[in-house]
Amino acid sequence: MADEGLRDELREFVAERDWAQFHSPENLAKSISIEAGELLECFQWASNADADRVRLELADVLTYCFLLADRLGLDPSEIVREKLAVTRDKYPVDQARGRSTKYDQL
Repeated sequence: MADEGLRDELREFVAERDWAQFHSPENLAKSISIEAGELLECFQWASNADADRVRLELADVLTYCFLLADRLGLDPSEIVREKLAVTRDKYPVDQARGRSTKYDQL
């Protein structure tokens, strides 16, 4: 994990509550989706969502993402960088700059 201190803090938090038993990859993935829905709900009726609520919901999404990565033995920074390299290849700057077009339509 990019921040081992954060990883250790999350592990301690979970261990103190004996919640690891509920943290199967499937359950963590479901929780990410649920929390992402709550984040999206912040913007349901207006694009100018309450910043404090967005911050809290984003923290929930990230927490479950970090927990899932840890459960799977993955380093979040490493997998993001790997995916970024793939995406760089799919979206060359000279073709994608300023465009939202999908890579296969560039």
